[in-house]
Amino acid sequence: MGTAGDVRRSTVAWDPYERGCPSRDLLDQIGSKWAVLILGELGKHGAARFTHLRQRLAGVSEKMLTQTLRTLERDGLVLRTVYPEVPVRVEYGLTALGETLREPLRALTEWSVRHVPEVLAAREDYDARAGNTG
Repeated sequence: MGTAGDVRRSTVAWDPYERGCPSRDLLDQIGSKWAVLILGELGKHGAARFTHLRQRLAGVSEKMLTQTLRTLERDGLVLRTVYPEVPVRVEYGLTALGETLREPLRALTEWSVRHVPEVLAAREDYDARAGNTG
């Protein structure tokens, strides 16, 4: 098995439509609801503490926020900075790589907000045709 450096130097064209392609895992992560919202919040307002993120992302559990931040940090999208103060202060911010996601995620978020009425109407039509009640 190769090292991370070998992977970075690879000239293989990644194809998310191929089984086992690492880009599938990455799409799953950055496309998750909480990752999109965390990256959006950090992109819009800059570095933030855990409690700020928890307040801004209504409905996220402490466990889910922690897991998502750790995964984003592992993927190199978020930087966790610990300040040696009493009490210790920890902030999360976008890395340079994370910054590259700001525009695509902003566009996706704007699209979802703009088209909510159409999607809700389509769901109602589908449920009525299928005899589903939701």
